[in-house]
Amino acid sequence: MGYDIEGRLLEVCTCNVLCPCWVGEDPDGGTCDSVLAWHVDSGTIEGVDVAGITLAASVHIPGNVLVAKSWTAAIFVDDRATPEQEGAMLKVFTGQLGGAVADLAGLIGEVVSVERAPITFTVDGGKGRVAIGDVADADVIPFLGATGEQTVLSGTVFSTIPGSPVYASKSTAFTRNGSKHRLPDVHATGNNALQGHFRFAA
Repeated sequence: MGYDIEGRLLEVCTCNVLCPCWVGEDPDGGTCDSVLAWHVDSGTIEGVDVAGITLAASVHIPGNVLVAKSWTAAIFVDDRATPEQEGAMLKVFTGQLGGAVADLAGLIGEVVSVERAPITFTVDGGKGRVAIGDVADADVIPFLGATGEQTVLSGTVFSTIPGSPVYASKSTAFTRNGSKHRLPDVHATGNNALQGHFRFAA
């Protein structure tokens, strides 16, 4: 039956602006710690309506982002999801249903936990916020070009929303309590952030 979902991405990490991972270079400082969230605005997965549901990941990337099975990740599913919605979202984002998302999932080598959590995901006029329970919190603001339009990054070798451009942004604040998931804690300001729209289908 497959899936067809559309939504938005918010992503923050410990790299400087712009994150070298997206062009295939090694992360600033040698490692990258990131929080990503995909919010589904509309769509179905194997017949299950998942509109309004967010899935997030707290990840540690120990070197080059493109090395298969190198990431360590804690996965969080919106606590508003029904069991059917949770199962459907996990199938897509763990790569079980194929498509471009499966290539992204193939970069994760260890999933330390899969948990339900309250997830805040807001974007208004290019300014965004993502929060995962008491695990992570970040505020995001976009870069603007000379015409006032958001700065676009596209045609990159790596993407967390394959096939779609992203808006270059930065985090005004990014904190993460990683200790219970065996991930580094983060307290950062002015670091890389990205946002964008996606459509995943297979």
